[in-house]
Amino acid sequence: MIRAEHNTAPIPEAPGYRPGYEVAAERILEHLVRAGLGPGARLPTEKDLADQVGMSRTVVREAVKILSALGRLSVHRGRGIYVAERDLSAWQESLAHFLPADLHQVDELFEFRRHLETTTAHLAAQRATPAQVGAVREAARRSTRAARRGDIDDFTRADETFHTAIAAAARNTFLTATIDTLRRLQRQVTAIGLAGLAGGSLSDAAAEHEAIAHAIADGAPTDAHTLMAHHIDRTTHQFQREIRHRIAPGHPHS
Repeated sequence: MIRAEHNTAPIPEAPGYRPGYEVAAERILEHLVRAGLGPGARLPTEKDLADQVGMSRTVVREAVKILSALGRLSVHRGRGIYVAERDLSAWQESLAHFLPADLHQVDELFEFRRHLETTTAHLAAQRATPAQVGAVREAARRSTRAARRGDIDDFTRADETFHTAIAAAARNTFLTATIDTLRRLQRQVTAIGLAGLAGGSLSDAAAEHEAIAHAIADGAPTDAHTLMAHHIDRTTHQFQREIRHRIAPGHPHS
């Protein structure tokens, strides 16, 4: 009888193979989202967590170690497993020190906003669903109606809705979240650095909204990008002028 040679080489992993602890870590994170567990929330016991994700306790224990090392979970001996508290990132730190009447910081804010919002307008023209196009166009029309009445408060709300609708139509979660943050910072600039808008500027902005909405509806990404760039540039100049006037009344308008 011929005896088979003993092969000591490792058995190759099958295509698509994933270690159990990776799968368990993914399922644990999905559980956090489904359960709505935020920073500081306590997770079930290791045994119950294993039952909920359908994995063994040994594999779940390894997954918890990995998620703890990545800063997603916090394990306290004798107390349990918790969703980790978020560290203050450099991005969040910069937001905490934002000065809405500092021209240099305002310039940086609008420079970043221009980059992001031209991108979202471009993507929205490519990806927007009919319902999302409708939301963008309705927000533009609302800004036009507010501009005709000279209603600054309603125009501001319509402007927020317009830019938020475009971000949503781009269908990129990270862009949407970042733009939301920038809009909140701009509200600080408006409250502190911008005392009011002239009626003409409302009309100009509303007309730009309509043009951008039309480009998105037509599926014209290049036009949407260009029109949004012009819109942000005009708004930037207006904010700079008003802030200069507020912090240095003798400074001539540019």
